[in-house]
Amino acid sequence: MGVRREPSSGVVAAWLSVRHLGRTRYEDVLALQRVLHDQRKAGLCGDTLLLTEHEPVLTLGRGASISNLRVPEARLAAIGIAVVPVERGGDVTFHGPGQLVAYPILDLRRYGRDVHAYVRALEESVLRLLTAYGISGERRPGTPGVWVGEDKIASVGIFVSRWVTLHGIAINIDPDLAYFDLIHPCGLVGQRMTSMRRVLGRPVEMASAVESYVAALRAVLSERAHTATREP
Repeated sequence: MGVRREPSSGVVAAWLSVRHLGRTRYEDVLALQRVLHDQRKAGLCGDTLLLTEHEPVLTLGRGASISNLRVPEARLAAIGIAVVPVERGGDVTFHGPGQLVAYPILDLRRYGRDVHAYVRALEESVLRLLTAYGISGERRPGTPGVWVGEDKIASVGIFVSRWVTLHGIAINIDPDLAYFDLIHPCGLVGQRMTSMRRVLGRPVEMASAVESYVAALRAVLSERAHTATREP
């Protein structure tokens, strides 16, 4: 996943509203995101965080190469996995049950008008979640996301229009990692994916992970907003 951006204008953000959507079809949440994105740009709603687990789906960002699908689309359709092109940056990724997907719809003028700093903030929220579970995560320079050792555990892909964000970050809590064999994740040939369950060697309750993640993201965004008010 990656970053794409458009020019700005707009309104001051309110604080973060969190919506827990449960298990969803990707297309349904994509439609909801786009409605909220338009509303946020128009100043009709405040900053919102959507949290979900999707039914199995592959999404293609603006930078995606079809060669990073390792299985023909006809075969994917036959096993019930849709391939959905979207406006986010980056390449191909998988979403499915056991993966926490967070879609913050934010006005970045509250957080310093810095798209790259926002990506780092999303990564930091995952690093703090992992730390809460005793897992040591890390970034890789030049490649958005979070790794544990050599394996990737979270992927970032966003779109920004008039400083309002769309799409977000996907965190592998306890998904079926075999799905990632269908693709070269994020266009990284040979990249292995992992999950919190695999790293810890035990099940991880999604509800607890969600609670910890929301606390981590709120803290990171609060710090970013505070820093932004002090910047010249």
